Amino acid sequence: MTDTPELTIRPATEADAPAIVAMLADDPLGATRESPDDLTPYFAALKRLTDDPNQHLVVAVRADRVVGTLQLTIVPGLSRKGATRSIVEGVRVHADERGSGLGTRFVEWAVEKSRAENCALVQLTSDVTRTDAHRFYERLGFTASHVGFKLQL
Repeated sequence: MTDTPELTIRPATEADAPAIVAMLADDPLGATRESPDDLTPYFAALKRLTDDPNQHLVVAVRADRVVGTLQLTIVPGLSRKGATRSIVEGVRVHADERGSGLGTRFVEWAVEKSRAENCALVQLTSDVTRTDAHRFYERLGFTASHVGFKLQL
């Protein structure tokens, strides 16, 4: 995948699940919706992701420690003349690594992978309360071009 002297970005494995879930739960929003005490549903989800060639759940590893995670989904479509797009989801950087440039490297990886998959655009959503994340994505060239909607099922 992507290696630097200090950082490796590679596909996530089952052994990475506890660290991934801990990062997903380590903020005010994630704390209310994640369950690090029971990894069973996460293992099932990881299997579904691993089996789908359009899903890329990756981790960043530094010094044998998972310090970040990101999911990239490749979506073929009919709009935009049959364009393929990618969706960046679940970006998390371990609290100890924030401000280290890892988030930038992660998004650069996602954009590079999207280009390699012949995607016409990269899109993502970010909770309206994550204003720091919004500034981060804007610095990387993303624009807040749409209003997103969700329906909890």
